[in-house]
Amino acid sequence: MPGPPVSMGCAVLLSPGAAGPPDSGVISVITQTTATANGMPLATVGSLCQMVNSVSGAPYVLPIGQGGSSGVTIDGQALVRLGDMIPSGPGVMTILGPPAAPFVSDTNGP
Repeated sequence: MPGPPVSMGCAVLLSPGAAGPPDSGVISVITQTTATANGMPLATVGSLCQMVNSVSGAPYVLPIGQGGSSGVTIDGQALVRLGDMIPSGPGVMTILGPPAAPFVSDTNGP
């Protein structure tokens, strides 16, 4: 989905979650350091999310799956944007925000 890029601390939702009901989390680790906005590295596929199992409360780490921008890549990995819905782990991860740079928008498709 076209939209602004996101960075660490961006809220995400995984549906279905690890135990069925949707799990929530945040982007916690971004491995690329090539591209930044407002001093924060931009999230790409493969970035790690700290998730919380909505049934048990147990934390777990989940990488963002293949998806994201079809037109913008950083170090060979697709840019992740606000509103993207990316298959990850047992479900589909929705990128909720906030954006890292609301004044920048990637208009490429998923």
